[in-house]
Amino acid sequence: MAQPVELVLTPELKESYQKLPLEIQKKFDKQLRFLSVNPLHPSLKIHKLNGDWEFYIDIHYRCLFQREGSKYILFTIGTHKLVDRYKIK
Repeated sequence: MAQPVELVLTPELKESYQKLPLEIQKKFDKQLRFLSVNPLHPSLKIHKLNGDWEFYIDIHYRCLFQREGSKYILFTIGTHKLVDRYKIK
Protein backbone atom coordinates (compact mmCIF):
# COMPACT_ATOMS: atom_id res chain seq x y z
CA MET A 1 0.00 0.00 0.00
CA ALA A 2 1.21 3.50 -0.83
CA GLN A 3 1.92 6.17 1.78
CA PRO A 4 -0.95 8.54 2.67
CA VAL A 5 -0.89 11.96 1.02
CA GLU A 6 -1.89 15.49 2.00
CA LEU A 7 -4.74 16.85 -0.13
CA VAL A 8 -5.04 20.57 -0.84
CA LEU A 9 -8.33 21.68 -2.39
CA THR A 10 -8.04 24.97 -4.28
CA PRO A 11 -10.84 27.56 -4.33
CA GLU A 12 -11.40 26.74 -8.03
CA LEU A 13 -11.90 23.06 -7.21
CA LYS A 14 -14.32 23.88 -4.39
CA GLU A 15 -16.34 26.10 -6.73
CA SER A 16 -16.42 23.42 -9.43
CA TYR A 17 -17.46 20.83 -6.85
CA GLN A 18 -20.50 22.91 -5.81
CA LYS A 19 -21.74 22.92 -9.42
CA LEU A 20 -21.56 19.13 -9.78
CA PRO A 21 -24.64 16.89 -9.55
CA LEU A 22 -25.04 15.40 -6.06
CA GLU A 23 -24.34 11.89 -7.39
CA ILE A 24 -20.97 13.04 -8.81
CA GLN A 25 -20.13 14.89 -5.57
CA LYS A 26 -20.61 11.62 -3.68
CA LYS A 27 -18.39 9.75 -6.15
CA PHE A 28 -15.75 12.47 -5.84
CA ASP A 29 -15.86 12.25 -2.03
CA LYS A 30 -15.30 8.49 -2.27
CA GLN A 31 -12.38 8.93 -4.67
CA LEU A 32 -10.84 11.53 -2.33
CA ARG A 33 -10.88 8.99 0.49
CA PHE A 34 -9.09 6.49 -1.76
CA LEU A 35 -6.60 9.16 -2.88
CA SER A 36 -5.76 10.26 0.66
CA VAL A 37 -5.12 6.71 1.90
CA ASN A 38 -3.82 4.95 -1.21
CA PRO A 39 -3.09 7.00 -4.35
CA LEU A 40 -2.39 3.73 -6.16
CA HIS A 41 -5.98 2.53 -5.73
CA PRO A 42 -7.00 1.04 -9.10
CA SER A 43 -10.31 2.93 -9.38
CA LEU A 44 -8.43 6.26 -9.45
CA LYS A 45 -6.58 5.42 -12.67
CA ILE A 46 -4.06 8.17 -11.92
CA HIS A 47 -1.94 9.20 -14.86
CA LYS A 48 0.19 12.11 -15.99
CA LEU A 49 -1.43 14.62 -18.34
CA ASN A 50 0.61 17.43 -19.92
CA GLY A 51 2.81 17.97 -16.87
CA ASP A 52 -0.06 17.67 -14.39
CA TRP A 53 -1.91 14.62 -13.08
CA GLU A 54 -5.45 13.35 -13.49
CA PHE A 55 -7.64 10.84 -11.68
CA TYR A 56 -11.03 9.42 -12.54
CA ILE A 57 -14.21 10.26 -10.65
CA ASP A 58 -16.18 8.03 -13.02
CA ILE A 59 -16.29 7.34 -16.74
CA HIS A 60 -17.26 10.96 -17.51
CA TYR A 61 -15.69 13.07 -14.74
CA ARG A 62 -12.03 13.77 -13.92
CA CYS A 63 -9.98 15.73 -11.40
CA LEU A 64 -6.75 17.49 -12.31
CA PHE A 65 -4.03 18.00 -9.74
CA GLN A 66 -0.37 18.74 -9.22
CA ARG A 67 2.00 16.74 -7.07
CA GLU A 68 4.59 18.22 -4.75
CA GLY A 69 6.08 15.22 -2.99
CA SER A 70 3.33 13.76 -0.82
CA LYS A 71 1.16 16.88 -1.25
CA TYR A 72 -1.51 16.71 -3.97
CA ILE A 73 -2.97 20.07 -5.01
CA LEU A 74 -6.37 19.48 -6.61
CA PHE A 75 -7.22 22.38 -8.91
CA THR A 76 -10.22 21.46 -11.05
CA ILE A 77 -12.90 18.85 -11.50
CA GLY A 78 -15.30 18.36 -14.37
CA THR A 79 -16.34 16.32 -17.33
CA HIS A 80 -13.67 14.81 -19.51
CA LYS A 81 -14.39 17.44 -22.18
CA LEU A 82 -14.17 20.30 -19.65
CA VAL A 83 -10.88 19.01 -18.29
CA ASP A 84 -9.52 18.69 -21.85
CA ARG A 85 -10.46 22.34 -22.56
CA TYR A 86 -8.85 23.38 -19.26
CA LYS A 87 -5.57 21.82 -20.36
CA ILE A 88 -5.61 23.61 -23.72
CA LYS A 89 -5.60 27.07 -22.07
